[in-house]
Parts: sequence; C-alpha cells; structure tokens
Amino acid sequence: MICKVSSTDKTEIGIDKKFKIKKGSHESLCNPVLQAKLLNKEKTDLNVIVGLCVGHDSIFIKYSEAPVTTLITKDRVLAHNPAGALYTSGFYYTRLFEENDSE
Repeated sequence: MICKVSSTDKTEIGIDKKFKIKKGSHESLCNPVLQAKLLNKEKTDLNVIVGLCVGHDSIFIKYSEAPVTTLITKDRVLAHNPAGALYTSGFYYTRLFEENDSE
C-alpha cells in the first residue's frame, strides 16, 4: 500500500498552495485510514509499516484489523526514502566500512 493511495491534493482540504514544497504541482496527502481499510478488505494477516510519517503510523495502527509492526520509519534526510541507505549500502556506503589504506 503506497502512502499517497487516495491521491488527494493538499489544497482540496484547505491547505494554501504557498505551503507546497513544489509550487504549482499536485502534492498528495497521506490517508492512513484508507490504507488500513483497503488492507482490511484484503484480509491481511500482518501489516508491516515501511516509511509512514510519525502520527500517520499511529492512525494506521488504530484502524488496522491485522497486527502491525514497524520495519523502517520515515526519514526526511533521505527524501522520504527510508530504505535508501539499505539499498545503497552494498555500493555507495562500502567505503565507510573499509579500513583506511592511508594509515
């Protein structure tokens, strides 16, 4: 279930367009209640949260009929791609784990 499942623009609920990150574009808001209801409809056995906002995760947990666990929390440093560091750990970050050859 993706975060922007309802694809409702923030301005449709009264948020001024000046508060958008990218002016003049569609900027969806999250709908954790709908996310939970859609997964309830699918009768999932377990819901694993990856990258939901703090607060939205609590709402999702409240409405989920299946047990919920959090695997990865949202990280704004990684541009809302909380698993980005994991995906690139075998390539980009390998130098961080190598011994310093200049010593």
